[in-house]
Amino acid sequence: MVGDAMKDERTKAGETEKMTINLGVIDLGQIDLLVQEGFYSNRTDFIRTAARNLLATHADVIKQTVARKTLTLGLQHYNRHKLEMVQTRGEKLQIHVVGLVSIDDDVSPDLALVTIESIYVLGVLQASTAVKAALAERIY
Repeated sequence: MVGDAMKDERTKAGETEKMTINLGVIDLGQIDLLVQEGFYSNRTDFIRTAARNLLATHADVIKQTVARKTLTLGLQHYNRHKLEMVQTRGEKLQIHVVGLVSIDDDVSPDLALVTIESIYVLGVLQASTAVKAALAERIY
């Protein structure tokens, strides 16, 4: 069971998010030229490569900031069972993540409210609409 959960979490972490950017026509033309010349397979490949290169350039700053702000880098996954254990212990979670926070559909808005004090995500929060609505004032 644990192996299946880890595999599922890795699959979710590998998913991509769509974003829209605006570029000047000259920049776009230069990207298209590099694609046409075979340096990149398409515009998306160029932009992903550029983003990865810049993230690698700033890797030390990212690591230092994650440590300074006590953030978790990667994936945090919560299901009903985990949150019920938190509730049994009388605790409240402060979730601070750079990456992905995933709250399963089996988590009710009431359970989320009793167990999650705050959520700070730089990246993606996956949760039901009802849970997001219930936690709206606690999501930063």
